[in-house]
Amino acid sequence: MYAFEFVKPKTVEEAVAALREGEAKVLAGGQTLIPTLKQRLAAPEKLVSLAGVEGLRGIRTGDGVVEIGAGTTHAVIARELAGAVPALAALAGDIGDPAVRNRGTIGGSLANNDPSADWPAAVLGLGATVVTDRREIAADDFFQGLFTTALEEDEIITAVRFPMPKTAAYAKFDQPASRFALVGVFVARLDGNVRVAVTGASENGVFRWQAAEAALGADFAPAAVEALAPPPAEEMISDLHGAGDYRAHLVKVMTKRAVAACG
Repeated sequence: MYAFEFVKPKTVEEAVAALREGEAKVLAGGQTLIPTLKQRLAAPEKLVSLAGVEGLRGIRTGDGVVEIGAGTTHAVIARELAGAVPALAALAGDIGDPAVRNRGTIGGSLANNDPSADWPAAVLGLGATVVTDRREIAADDFFQGLFTTALEEDEIITAVRFPMPKTAAYAKFDQPASRFALVGVFVARLDGNVRVAVTGASENGVFRWQAAEAALGADFAPAAVEALAPPPAEEMISDLHGAGDYRAHLVKVMTKRAVAACG
């Protein structure tokens, strides 16, 4: 590690002000940022911890919406949403290991936008709204590529609002060492439409598989996916964990599994 200033504001306003002073980074759960600092891949002058901002934690439900504070950990979500939205609870409960789940936060995951992270699939799959200190961003506008989002440098996620689905499920084929998704698919039936979001597969990050959405909108059954061609292999990630055509095949397999899990 190296020397840096550490500040722990008590409000979002104080955090934003601190971010505007010099080269600074937000510290949420730290599950990505701390290893990045240790490897000297980033060297900010200041870390702005959100751990002391009470208003960023907690889960609220009502009027067909589930709002999760950005500072809420994966473990809390897995525990508290098991009854209200089982698909979100199951996704949260399968992230990393217990240490990661008890420190990592939904806001930190979304702001980082790792191409193999789980939460982007849920947010895009449910058509959620990302709430920041200054605006609301639709899921379809939030994710803009590998590790890239619509957030400004000094913008902080404060909450995520999910519509309550009629049914939803997440199916993940994980990389055993990291527990990141080699391919993960979130399928949701909402009022009037079906959404299918894929993480871990594409070179451009999380994406909606629109061909599957159309097929499932007409017939919500695994057989509807079976008739589809998988996404183009040349658009998939190809690395030591799996070639592009393998990942494309897994997109189709995981989509069928997610639909079957919806019941």
